[in-house]
Amino acid sequence: MSSMMPILVLGGARSGKSGFAERLLRDSKIERTYLATASAGDEEMKARIAHHREARGEKWHTVEEPLFIVDAMRRETGEGRAVLVDCLTLWLSNLFMDARNVEREIEQLVLFLQETPRNIVLVSNEIGLGLVPETKLGRDFRDAQGRLNQKVAAAVSTVVFVAAGLPLYLKGGA
Repeated sequence: MSSMMPILVLGGARSGKSGFAERLLRDSKIERTYLATASAGDEEMKARIAHHREARGEKWHTVEEPLFIVDAMRRETGEGRAVLVDCLTLWLSNLFMDARNVEREIEQLVLFLQETPRNIVLVSNEIGLGLVPETKLGRDFRDAQGRLNQKVAAAVSTVVFVAAGLPLYLKGGA
């Protein structure tokens, strides 16, 4: 396990970011928890979740937590343990849908990351490279996602951008 924890892995949809994040912990001898923030709201999402769970295999303990990820990370990290959070974008969407105080939730996440050197890999989407969303909600979400990524990137030791399955280290090193 690298001493460069926590790590933020950014990328677009289907960029390979989740696979890259999993590979960071694949050969690790420590206990690994996959903290899934997705909710299976329809059949297509249920199938995606099942596919991802099957692809990870039995060596991962899975915890599904759509909202309270800081509490889950506190429970699941510690000596000889690591957590992969996939993904912050779905977590942010869940916060929006649950009418939570987004700024306060992000602040709690950042404080947790700054205060405790834990073995954590966080996955997040970079959605600000595309078209400007048509709706106010879409623009508010895009802006909140950008702020979330910036704040988490500032709080972690390593940031990796993944495109076409290839990692580009933006902060820290391989």
